[in-house]
Amino acid sequence: MPNRFLLAVLSSCVLSAAALAAEAPGVDLANLEGWDIVVAADAIPSEKHAAEELRDHLALATGRTLPIVNSTSRADRHFIVGPGEEAGKRGLAAEKLGPEDLRIVVGEGNIAIVGGRPRGTLYGVYTFLEDYLGVRFLTADHTYVPKLAARVIGPVDRTYRPPLEMRWAYYGEVNRNPALAARLRVNTVGNEPELGGRSGQGLISHSFAHQIPSSKYGQEHPEYYCLRDGKRIAPAKNDSFENEPCLTNPDVLRIVTEAVLKEIEANPGAANVSVSQNDNAKNCLCPACAAIDEREGTPMGSLLEFVNAVADAVAAKHPNVKVGTLSYWYTRKPPKTLKPRANVQIQLCSIECCMIHPINDPGCPKNVAFCQDMANWGKICDQIYIWNYNTNFHAYLLPCPNLRVIEPNIRYFVANNAKGVFMQAAGNANGAELSELRAYIISRLLWDPSLSGEKVMNEFLDLHYGPAAPPIRRFIERTHDRAAASGRHHNCFGRLADYGLDESDAQAGLDAFAEAMRLADSDQTRRHVARASICAYRAALEPIWYRDSGPLEPAVAEKLRPLARHLFELCDEFKVDRAQEWGEEIPQTRNRLKRVFGLGENEAF
Repeated sequence: MPNRFLLAVLSSCVLSAAALAAEAPGVDLANLEGWDIVVAADAIPSEKHAAEELRDHLALATGRTLPIVNSTSRADRHFIVGPGEEAGKRGLAAEKLGPEDLRIVVGEGNIAIVGGRPRGTLYGVYTFLEDYLGVRFLTADHTYVPKLAARVIGPVDRTYRPPLEMRWAYYGEVNRNPALAARLRVNTVGNEPELGGRSGQGLISHSFAHQIPSSKYGQEHPEYYCLRDGKRIAPAKNDSFENEPCLTNPDVLRIVTEAVLKEIEANPGAANVSVSQNDNAKNCLCPACAAIDEREGTPMGSLLEFVNAVADAVAAKHPNVKVGTLSYWYTRKPPKTLKPRANVQIQLCSIECCMIHPINDPGCPKNVAFCQDMANWGKICDQIYIWNYNTNFHAYLLPCPNLRVIEPNIRYFVANNAKGVFMQAAGNANGAELSELRAYIISRLLWDPSLSGEKVMNEFLDLHYGPAAPPIRRFIERTHDRAAASGRHHNCFGRLADYGLDESDAQAGLDAFAEAMRLADSDQTRRHVARASICAYRAALEPIWYRDSGPLEPAVAEKLRPLARHLFELCDEFKVDRAQEWGEEIPQTRNRLKRVFGLGENEAF
């Protein structure tokens, strides 16, 4: 039976038999004299915004600003945007299109872009701009729009159904820029109606800490919480990292169920709700919980039995809402006999996996076990979502040699029928290592996994850095080649050496970015290069980065002090927030390294 990925790729490339038979003449996009853009007067905000985006980018490409109208008096020279009377006249109803499905039709002197609601038409316009005009939405402040010479397209009748219903390239540059997120078709950022809102499918994440907080119940009812080493952990200072509930206690089930039902009622547009473990490994070891886990061969046993019970209560009152839980850490292995209810979603997490090798590399021991777990979950659940990790959470700014695995990983997830993918990275920060490039690659591949990751990377490098791209590309290739040759297998927490890199790679980075700065042909390009160079300066400071005090050897201080000064100048210029997921922010890091250099807080590097 063909998988959804293959079906999506095939459907995106179809030319209808009717269009082929008609042999209708194509449309020259560089010759739009007398054309207009038609959008229904009662169109929803995202469809009206789609018409405006089409108008504005066509103007940049052709020098001609087309009028936006609500009705027509002639048969041709129209861009028809969104469902409505004009689309209906041409048999282009959107009723059968899903919320993000799109259809592009070129023929008979018109171009129609229609899609399901609320995002299909807007995504259709962005797809049209990319695929037929060559527009590239690179960053929040850099959209590449080529000037059009003669370009004839058509006849075309193309339908695209994205294979993933939830897509999230989790970088600060995306999370803080909803307009860019929409252009890249990331459907989890921003609620603005003109951007189509966000998917009703929310991220499945840790929930017990707020559904049954030990600060509220722990003092009087320690039995509600996990038994570890003969003691109940209640109340805990921080439930998220220190505590889990006892999942066989009937009062715990009642309290969590009530909290879940209230959460659903407070969020009527949500398609799912999380019922999931906290972010620690302190699952309950009481006899009742342990008996289920022993029977099922995994701590997922007691968790899934609990989640199923909550899901039954949700199904009775809210049959259209799914209940999601994490298959994470100690619960990643599926149970022997239990199966998720039909309304239960499993978000499978790859935190232990190696980032140097593709997730389905049979020679990578860290990844083989994950693939086996995913295959086994696929046998008992058709509601699988993925939580994948794409940065070094201990060192956001360090070179991270995992760009080559993004494409095969996403393709693997989709080919194995994942319905949504959360690609976690430096979502709480700005200016992480090559974060703009990474956000672009991930977003494009989540939308269309058939794309070449290498090609997408190279188009970003060439368009964003221009003549300065070659040395940056060489540095990326070097770090990835060196990591692959090292024979290491390492996950998303590490230091430079953990990925097979060392000070020679840092120096190669400094040299590459110095060359790129010399090759840059404009102030804008020099800014782009300077921002990307942060990773090389951070790598050069690796020998002292984790120190808390000095003194340094005089020769080391003389060599590294100007590099530290320039790194923090770049952090200020590009508003870099933090250098790791948790803990100190950049001002604190700066002050700590000043101490390492023997400087006071008010002294400059």
